[in-house]
Amino acid sequence: MSKVATGLMPARIMSSLKRIMKSRQLTYRELAHRVGLSEASVKRIFSRATLTLARLDEICQALEVSLNEVVRLSGEQSKDTPEPLTVEQENALAADPNLLACFYLLTTGRTGRDVSVELGVDERVVRRWMVRLDALRLIEMRPKLRARARTASVIAWRSDGPIRRRYGQQIRQEFLQGPFSRPGEALHFVSAELSDASCKVLLRKMERMVGEFRDLADLDRTVSAKDKRGVGALLAVRPWVFSMFESLRALPAAVDQGRR
Repeated sequence: MSKVATGLMPARIMSSLKRIMKSRQLTYRELAHRVGLSEASVKRIFSRATLTLARLDEICQALEVSLNEVVRLSGEQSKDTPEPLTVEQENALAADPNLLACFYLLTTGRTGRDVSVELGVDERVVRRWMVRLDALRLIEMRPKLRARARTASVIAWRSDGPIRRRYGQQIRQEFLQGPFSRPGEALHFVSAELSDASCKVLLRKMERMVGEFRDLADLDRTVSAKDKRGVGALLAVRPWVFSMFESLRALPAAVDQGRR
């Protein structure tokens, strides 16, 4: 008898449910109300990983996610930081913008037919691209011009790889040209003096936020294309002082030098 049949859920499924709750900003109390249980009972279910398939289905409905999606997420759970693509894979994508665009759309859950429509090309051309991506082990081709991406929804590009070398500067410039004043946009810039210990804490928090962004992208992979849009997030931190302040600091030294 399988673990699921006896009521013991695999840890990965329970972990996926917790990730979905976090992405939905749903508390144990709110979930308990939706499934008709006490908060203590729900907490006990998650801590002991004991629930029937019927109860699992109820929780999935409360979270507005299908059981198949939870199982898929459980099978695709990876490390906090996904493995970057190989140099060979990135070289192939960097050398062909069409192949890169096709790959990106497939990682968002599109089918080959969707790619054909969005890029305005014949399905036979898309099939050729998909064959190349399959040979690079970036996707797994399936019938009816469908594919399963072998990577996470948010790609871990190599920090010194071909993609960043070719597109990195262009992406940063284009992204920061926006006004960040429209609905769904935000820009926060803060500057202060921090200790090394505080900087380490800040970097850890940023890594967690990036992980949450990946979780949301994975959860939304099967959402219809008409119900989602491309979203970029730029998180950056480094030792830095505004050049204006640096020039003011240098001024007294230059004056003293002139008086000597």
